[in-house]
Amino acid sequence: MERDLICRDLGIIDYTETWERMKQFTQTRTKDDADEIWLLEHPSLFTQGQAGKEEHLLAPGDIPVIQVDRGGQVTYHGPGQLVAYVMVDLKRLGIGVRDLVSVLENAVVGTLVQNSIKAYPKPDAPGVYVDERKIASLGLRVRRGCSFHGLALNVDMDLTPFNRINPCGYQGLQMVDMKRLNKDAILSNVKVQLANQLAEQLGYSYPAIQQGWK
Repeated sequence: MERDLICRDLGIIDYTETWERMKQFTQTRTKDDADEIWLLEHPSLFTQGQAGKEEHLLAPGDIPVIQVDRGGQVTYHGPGQLVAYVMVDLKRLGIGVRDLVSVLENAVVGTLVQNSIKAYPKPDAPGVYVDERKIASLGLRVRRGCSFHGLALNVDMDLTPFNRINPCGYQGLQMVDMKRLNKDAILSNVKVQLANQLAEQLGYSYPAIQQGWK
């Protein structure tokens, strides 16, 4: 593919600001604009997707809850979790939403393989799992034939807030992160690995990662 893929490292950034920028980018992009991947972490919060049910918020307490326009149920974001927002023109790439879900899952599985972690997706429960524990969650929205939102990969984080919800709407679902499975996992390295895996799965060459919005 001749077009470039723009990949941005945004560090730790407010959820609402990022969400607004995603919507603006998707609403105003043209057929000539490059696809983008944003890599980042969020301060602690729960996000409730369009299918979300109040009963899955068990005890959010002092952690904010934001209702969002992605698919799926409730999940937690926090420092040490690598979030990848994937904004691609599906029609231009010749893929559908289900294909993009597979791209995201396969990119995570490939990243985990590079860290000596054996993982797998589930056909009936989007995301990536290790020994029935969930290590990555997915949630997408498509507008004007283009995707936004994306995936969250648990790298090295406090998992206890997941106990305050039914993650992704599943009671008793156990979560895990990479550090618990491989003590050598480092977020900065995983960021590059995931960016490269996503690019490869989408048919792009490996991207240079830009710092910030410009």
